[in-house]
Amino acid sequence: MDYKPTIGLEIHIELATKSKMFCSCPNDSQERTPNINICPVCTAQPGSLPVINKEAIRKVIKTALALNCEIQKDTYFERKNYFYPDLPKGYQISQYALPLSKNGYLIIPIGERFKKIKIRRIHLEEDTGKLIHPEGKDYSLVDFNRAGIPLMELVTEPDINSSQEAREFVRQLQLTLRYLEVSTADMEKGEMRAEVNISLTSNQHKSASLGTKVEIKNLNSLRVVEKAIEYEIKRQSKILSKGEKVLQETRGWHDEKELTFSQREKEESHDYRYFPEPDLPPLEISEAYLKKIKSEIPELPFQRMERLRREYYLSKKEIELYVFQKDLGEYFEKVISELRNWVKEKKFEEEIGEEEFKKIIKLASNYISTPLQALLKGKSFEEEKFSITPENFAEFISMIYLGEISSKIAKTLLREMSKKGGDPSQIIKDKELKLMSDKKEIEKVAREVISKNKKAVDDYKKGKVSALQFLVGQVMAQTGGKAHPDIVNKILKKLLS
Repeated sequence: MDYKPTIGLEIHIELATKSKMFCSCPNDSQERTPNINICPVCTAQPGSLPVINKEAIRKVIKTALALNCEIQKDTYFERKNYFYPDLPKGYQISQYALPLSKNGYLIIPIGERFKKIKIRRIHLEEDTGKLIHPEGKDYSLVDFNRAGIPLMELVTEPDINSSQEAREFVRQLQLTLRYLEVSTADMEKGEMRAEVNISLTSNQHKSASLGTKVEIKNLNSLRVVEKAIEYEIKRQSKILSKGEKVLQETRGWHDEKELTFSQREKEESHDYRYFPEPDLPPLEISEAYLKKIKSEIPELPFQRMERLRREYYLSKKEIELYVFQKDLGEYFEKVISELRNWVKEKKFEEEIGEEEFKKIIKLASNYISTPLQALLKGKSFEEEKFSITPENFAEFISMIYLGEISSKIAKTLLREMSKKGGDPSQIIKDKELKLMSDKKEIEKVAREVISKNKKAVDDYKKGKVSALQFLVGQVMAQTGGKAHPDIVNKILKKLLS
């Protein structure tokens, strides 16, 4: 029997603030020395009182506005009561009845279409400590460095219907958080953690209610989100196909075995006995405060994607590269701006109209997205650490466009520029990379190539076009790539006729 998955996500994000949520301890979840960033507040010593971190509130509201949420202007914190060794107070300060925001959405690309995933709520809470289980020991240790770190929780509606959609939602959300600079959202470091709620419904019964919901906790990478959902769909399908019932429970993910495993029966919200936090005042958010935060929201990934497509006629792959590597995208746009200035300065407007300029844009993007990426060797692009200025890169592209350098020289020149930067014209002069302009010299090399490659010559005369390209390649190799391919092509055709 075929089953339709219904999936909702709960995502926890550590906010990038200097201090913790309710005290002045440093916010550093990566601190290696246990229990060093702690104080009486975050370890729940008697008589200590929490104080709200205003910057954490601002970052949650900024995220909520960017994700089209309604902001609740009157809200408050609550105590979520449960016992666990990493929770020093015996309760977590969180929000339930009146979260900071609700009813938003994020649009995600799925193949050639787009899908709107609704967001139920985004609220603010504090993180717990971390349990450490020494191998071969019968005890666990607790590190409270993470206890009290500001944690934003985002809950989607069950609008997701596949592992690919879930992965894409998490990927787009992660990118949005980085654009907003509210969190670095590194899943491998635990700065962003996803939990999946999944149930299956039979496709044969369209009116059937949703199946039993299973939660999978603490998924720490995009790959794991996708793998865990795929495994759980297969697991639940087998149970339902046998006529058995799926148990409502919380499950974990085993990364090595690539399977989910039972942890405990799922709690309901009433099990936590939420009630208002008596040690913190209610929050009142003014319209002026919201207006100020709205003004700080930058161009978001989805908007950037649309603008790059509209303005630069790029492929889907190139757009994704420039959106997901924001610094590289900004560098590309600076290069294009410099190239427009070059057209004006050289008074090329009559020869280079908008249609012709598209070719220059494509040329620049090709060199940024391929040879330049190869030089970076998989490292993220950072303009301040990159030696080639946008002005020099634009000059480099203009030389290729005008035919002043061949593609082989271009690769050599780009490699030299990436070492120490500098003016490409000067590097060409210093390294003697200039194209051969003496046609007699090129013709001499061409004659030598013809005399040494009789088979290719015969093949060309029999109508084999590829044979000419082989001969062009031989001349280019003999001249170290310094002969212009077009000139070589014309000379060879003349000699072979």
